[in-house]
Amino acid sequence: MSEVRVRIAPSPSGNLHIGTARTALFNYLFAKKNNGKFILRIEDTDAERTSQEYIDNIFDSLKALGLNWDEGPDVGGDYGPYTQSERFDIYPKYAQKLLESGFAYECFCTPEELEAEKEEATKNKKPYVYTKKCENLTEEQKEKLRAEGRKPAIRFNISKAQKAFHDSSVLKFDDLVKGELHMDTSLLGDFVIMKSNGTPTYNFAVVIDDMLMKISHIIRGEDHISNTFKQILIYEALGAEVPRFGHLGMILAPDRSKLSKRHGATAVSEFVEKGYLTEALINFVALLGWSPSDGQEIKTVDEIAQDFRIGDVSSSNSIFEYDKLNWMNSHYIKMLDIEDLKERLKPYLTKYDLSEMTDAQYTRMIEVTREPLTILSDITDAVPYFFGETVEIDPKAQAEVLDTEVSQNVLKEFVKQAEGWSFDEETLHEKLEAFRAQFKELGIKPKVTMWAIRAAVTGRTCGADMTAILAILGKERVMKRVKNSIK
Repeated sequence: MSEVRVRIAPSPSGNLHIGTARTALFNYLFAKKNNGKFILRIEDTDAERTSQEYIDNIFDSLKALGLNWDEGPDVGGDYGPYTQSERFDIYPKYAQKLLESGFAYECFCTPEELEAEKEEATKNKKPYVYTKKCENLTEEQKEKLRAEGRKPAIRFNISKAQKAFHDSSVLKFDDLVKGELHMDTSLLGDFVIMKSNGTPTYNFAVVIDDMLMKISHIIRGEDHISNTFKQILIYEALGAEVPRFGHLGMILAPDRSKLSKRHGATAVSEFVEKGYLTEALINFVALLGWSPSDGQEIKTVDEIAQDFRIGDVSSSNSIFEYDKLNWMNSHYIKMLDIEDLKERLKPYLTKYDLSEMTDAQYTRMIEVTREPLTILSDITDAVPYFFGETVEIDPKAQAEVLDTEVSQNVLKEFVKQAEGWSFDEETLHEKLEAFRAQFKELGIKPKVTMWAIRAAVTGRTCGADMTAILAILGKERVMKRVKNSIK
């Protein structure tokens, strides 16, 4: 295959998982590195679990991450349709081709008969492999079974394909990530490629789709390795060129168990809703099993694509370190232009009335609260004291700060002096410096003096720069809040 063509083929039975996003990213990077095509195909044959909501989520999540596809259900292409449920008329003729060449045969076994076979194997403590009892049925026998109302499934003939294309029952292939992999295919058994209801099984449909879409490289999770041996034999039986395969290690939680909701967000849309920047998320995901050659971890997708080599991807499992993602996201938040950050934060400030502020005040509020933000949604709990006439006092701040005699004296003196102050930041800085110095002479530490004012004005003992807070709130609201705290 002269052109590199890779694909991501998610099943819309849930929101796009971060593991699937990592697979999509590595396919995307491989395509960009090799001037190839990145294709999106929706495998929606599981009608009961498929929904349009999940399909939309896949589209939105990939686009949010900047993983735009060259061909797909919405943008079209030369090898569509790109939705599997719209391709059902394609698979029967290839199944028929395999039947005619002897690489497949009709199987009339009922579920009950197959279950009895499995129980027999279990009783004999042997792994279950289909007995091939339908392989050599005569036409007369088939007609008799059809007359009984039985509809046949179609099974792939493993042993015949293996003998036709390989020297032994051991099948080997060179994995792009894991190196040489092998399996004794006699342990697989003749698997079903078309169900008795006429629908294709996964291993058959995916081969036909990848073959017709001229997919050159298949990069996917290692949970598909056992499928790969079956699929290689189908490619060979159809006389098709076999793509190169690469299998990625799993993404595990910090406790090395399977990543699940109990560890935190797992779907791309969940991370976005919580306030992770997609730039940070995609950068972090790229480092799950891959490292940049120059050791610099903060990179754009384009920079990563230039450096990406599939052979450098680790064959081991990767640990999803939420702490590292948080650090990286915090870094990206700090890198954002203030106007960009202001817009991105607005969805997390809907509980507040931003019309209370001028644009200049809103800008200043973001400037003084952005530093500790780990995710965008942190802003919600970081700024409530900037809004409203009064403020809710934290019980701890009330008991440990405002209720003390020292704080009460500080607040009373503050009210006396601040009435004559101008509430611009420069003036406030000078006045507060003098105010602290005044109480320091009385043996009161400057931080204790400021704790009293901060607790009265914000209801907290820590937060943004105090001069900025006072300037944004304005004299009237500040004085009202301080007076409310004086007993």
